[in-house]
Amino acid sequence: MEHSHITLAHGNGGRLMRELIDAIFTRHLDNPKLDTHADAANLLHIDGEIMMSTDGFSVQPLEFPGGDIGSLAVHGTINDLAVAGARPLYLSLNAFIEEGLELALLERIIASLATAARQANVFVVTGDTKVVRRGEGGGLYLATTGIGVRDILHLGMDKIRPGDHVLVSGPVGDHGTAVMLAREQFGIRGDLQSDAASVLPLTQALATVDGLHFMRDPTRGGLASVLHEIQQATGLGIRVQQQCIPVREPVNAVCEMLGFDPLYLACEGRVVAIVEPSSSQQALACWTRMGAGCDAAIIGTVDERQHVILETPLGGERILEQLEDDPLPRIC
Repeated sequence: MEHSHITLAHGNGGRLMRELIDAIFTRHLDNPKLDTHADAANLLHIDGEIMMSTDGFSVQPLEFPGGDIGSLAVHGTINDLAVAGARPLYLSLNAFIEEGLELALLERIIASLATAARQANVFVVTGDTKVVRRGEGGGLYLATTGIGVRDILHLGMDKIRPGDHVLVSGPVGDHGTAVMLAREQFGIRGDLQSDAASVLPLTQALATVDGLHFMRDPTRGGLASVLHEIQQATGLGIRVQQQCIPVREPVNAVCEMLGFDPLYLACEGRVVAIVEPSSSQQALACWTRMGAGCDAAIIGTVDERQHVILETPLGGERILEQLEDDPLPRIC
C-alpha cells in the first residue's frame, strides 16, 4: 500500500478504500462465508434456537498485555453468547478508524481478531469500515454482532433461588489492571496479563450440570456489578466471602496503591455462575479440572436480605455499593 497511515480517502468508497479492505480485512478474515462484494451475508439454514448479541469496543491503549482491541472484540461478543448458553457461529465487524492511525497497527489488530475468531471456530461474515477525522476517535473503535445457537436451554435470572451458590471461574480484575498498567499514567509497571479469552469452554463444561441456573461474564463494573444486576433483577440478596474470591497478588497490590477495588474491575475471560447448592461442587469440579478454571471458587450464597454483602476475613461485613463513577474509562 502506498500510505503508512490512514487518510480520509481510505473511507471515501474509492480505490484506497478497496485496497484497504483487500489488503488488511479480506486477507486476514477470508473464509468461505465472507463475500466482501455483497451487501449482506447468506447464512443459509441455522438449526436450533438462534441467539444474537452486539457490542462495541473502545479500549485504550489499543494493544495491551494479553490482547488488543481486535481479539477483545471477538472474545467480548462470543462470551456474551456463551454465558447465555449459546454456541457462537457468526460475527459481523464494523471498524471506525481515525485518520492518522498507523496501517501497520491496524493490520496487527485485524490479524489478531482473525486469529481469535479462528480459534473460537466462528466466521466473520460481513462488516463495514468508516474513517473519522483526526481527533474524532480514539484511533480505532470496533463494533461486533454475534449469532449463535442456544445449547443450554434452562438459564435465566428467574431460575435463581435463595440458597443457590455463587461461583466465579477464576481471579477477578486481571483485565482492568493490565490495561491500567499499559497506560503507564500512574508511574507503575508490571507484567500482569489480561484474562481476555473465550469463555465458551467454561460455559460448555457446565452444560451437564442440572442445577445450573444462570451465567454472566463480569466485564465493565466487574464482579460487584454482576452481583448487583442479579440482586436488582431478582429482589434477592447475595452474600459473598472476601477470602473466597480469587484475586491475584499483583492486582491486589496495584489496587491498594491506587485506591481501586478489584471487585469492580473488568474481567474479559471469567464467568460468574449461579448454581443449586446440591450441584455447586459438581460445577466447581468441572471448572477446576480445566486450565482456564483451575482457580475457580465458590464465593457466596443467594439469600433474601436484598443487599449485596461482603463478609470480611475478620468476621465483619459491609454492603457492596453499586458502581457510581467509572474509575477506568475505555477499558473494553
